[in-house]
Amino acid sequence: MPPNIPNALSVHKAFTKAGPNQLLFPSFYAFPDSPRLTIVITPKPHTLLLVPTNLELARLADHGGFPPELARVEICGFGPIAAAARTAALVTALRPRHVVLIGIAGAYDTSAYEIGSALSFGSVAVDGIGAGEGDAFLGPRKLGFPQWPGSPETTGAVHEELELAAAGPLLLTTPSASGSAKEAARRTSRFPSAAAEDMEGFAVAMACSLANTPLRIVRGISNEVGVRNPAEWRIPAALGEARRVVMSLLLELAK
Repeated sequence: MPPNIPNALSVHKAFTKAGPNQLLFPSFYAFPDSPRLTIVITPKPHTLLLVPTNLELARLADHGGFPPELARVEICGFGPIAAAARTAALVTALRPRHVVLIGIAGAYDTSAYEIGSALSFGSVAVDGIGAGEGDAFLGPRKLGFPQWPGSPETTGAVHEELELAAAGPLLLTTPSASGSAKEAARRTSRFPSAAAEDMEGFAVAMACSLANTPLRIVRGISNEVGVRNPAEWRIPAALGEARRVVMSLLLELAK
């Protein structure tokens, strides 16, 4: 052992001041004149940011993505079944304070909600859960069967609609996207206040509601509902605008 080290290593502890939004954490070094090994812990974000598909995630990354200190980004899956199951698992495991769902949607009226814009929604409903089809379709309320009967520890009875943690228009979730203007018109006849259509919003909202976790949904308007020609869609522009809206939201939620 070197003569200047008595019996054992002299371990010195010093506190290193971390940067903004970082914790103070002790740094350790074995010799007084040796360089410090600084360990910085970044606080875990309180917001879970959900994206339905890898396609949407890649286009959001093209626009800069999201800082890890503001949100934990996860895929929730395509369509209502995968989205509900994955959201429930993530919320149970991570216990976020807030959940945000971002992705694309079609607008029912593109003169009111332009392609390439983004919307933050105040409520979400679901169409296609019930009995029958076409004009004879009956949803949960008309059937007298709520999708969730309600419980003291979660929420009241849920039929076709859930409120979200923000102001805005109604988003309509469907198990399959409208394939024609006629199908879109049939859906808006049942939900005349619907502004846009997606395939995951209500599923994510149900999972969050049962976990008592506030949800916000932001969708970029990529197309008119019923238009299936990809050449008429504007996915990168829609997601760029949705990212801009969500970045402002994440900064507010982080305060």
